[in-house]
Amino acid sequence: MKKKLNSNDLISGYTVSLDYDKRLYEWDILGSIAHTKMLAKQDIISSNDAEMIIKGLGEIKDEIESNTFPWVIDLEDIHMNIERRLSDKIGEVAGKLHTGRSRNDQIALDMRLFVRSAVNDIDEALLNFQKVLVTKADENKNVYMPGYTHLQRAQPVLFAHHLLAYFEMIKRDRNRFKNVYSNADVLPLGSGALAGVPYDTDRKFLAKELGFSKISKNSMDAVSDRDFIVDFHAAVSICMIHFSRLSEEIVLWCSEEFKFLSLDPNYSTGSSIMPQKSNPDFAELARGRTGRATGNLMSILMILKALPLTYNRDLQEDKQGTFDSFDVVVSTIKVISELISTSKINADRMQSFAIDGNALATDIADYLVKKGLPFREAHGIVAKLSLHAKDSGIHIQELPLALFRKYSNLFEDDVLEITLESSINSRNTVGGTSIKQVTLAIDQAKEFLNEM
Repeated sequence: MKKKLNSNDLISGYTVSLDYDKRLYEWDILGSIAHTKMLAKQDIISSNDAEMIIKGLGEIKDEIESNTFPWVIDLEDIHMNIERRLSDKIGEVAGKLHTGRSRNDQIALDMRLFVRSAVNDIDEALLNFQKVLVTKADENKNVYMPGYTHLQRAQPVLFAHHLLAYFEMIKRDRNRFKNVYSNADVLPLGSGALAGVPYDTDRKFLAKELGFSKISKNSMDAVSDRDFIVDFHAAVSICMIHFSRLSEEIVLWCSEEFKFLSLDPNYSTGSSIMPQKSNPDFAELARGRTGRATGNLMSILMILKALPLTYNRDLQEDKQGTFDSFDVVVSTIKVISELISTSKINADRMQSFAIDGNALATDIADYLVKKGLPFREAHGIVAKLSLHAKDSGIHIQELPLALFRKYSNLFEDDVLEITLESSINSRNTVGGTSIKQVTLAIDQAKEFLNEM
């Protein structure tokens, strides 16, 4: 029989956030040290008291990182646990730490510090992933593959061109995270509970001490603003969607139906019942965890919906999803980076698919257009040729010249010179898939990364 939960335990347990917000200890202590220095600078507390507080906070940080800190669940959150421990160490002087500060502007500060740090970690991981993509593209810049629309073979492209498409997506992701950093880079400390503080504090000193480029202009907004967290979740969600697209392609490419690449054994698993299986579990998990990231975005939006000014306890719920999304996106970037780096490309298989399925049909239509035929008319002629080839079980470029000429007398011997290589190299406009353009794109990507 289950033990009945004591109503007092239920009530107190419902408001506790310590299990997850203890993760903010580093930023909470960092903010408290800066606040203490400011209080001493402004003669709000004595320099001796400030030294005691700062020394005690340093010891607390060491205790937490060595797993010797005595957490007290009844104190609810990270702030009160640190303040209580500081009191144990230095006595009543610890009570002066909270002078001119509220937990409202304190937690707003902690979350901004966390998001800034998280963005830096994500950007570092994304930069490394871009390097992996460029290296893989450079190693395979002469490998042909089919480009797809509607998951059907459409036109031949270079495998490197396909990889560099993700390079561009990640470049946009990194720009989004830079904007997240900028929006989080606003100092809220000094706003108090909601109306400011009745002390001669120096917010410019705090901003410099904590590395903020901007100071909040309205205390009511500062303690209740979580837009920067929404921005963070949105950027993570879009980034994860990009990785889900690549993950889906990895799953396809590893299948028996494609066989475009082979995964390192470390990034695939066997089946518990089918000994022949090698499953792309890591790519599948990355694809699936995109749902967690987008779910966390929806969660923070709903938490903020219709909240009146200023602080409300609802905002306690902004943390778990934020930590989870950070963990998910960083681990996904790192895993997919290693997966791509260690995978083996089946160039022959890719090329055989690139030539199959009448992938050169568009080039043949373009051939007629260059002879003066309107594109729509050329499109209709080549559609008939493509159907004839399909019914005959051959590729369109294997049809005899006489059959080409049956459909249009504009066809000459040179139509048979249309090949994979000529098709790809004809796409020589900026951003195209020609070897010249892709080589240039790789060089530009390397230059871009070297400037980071």
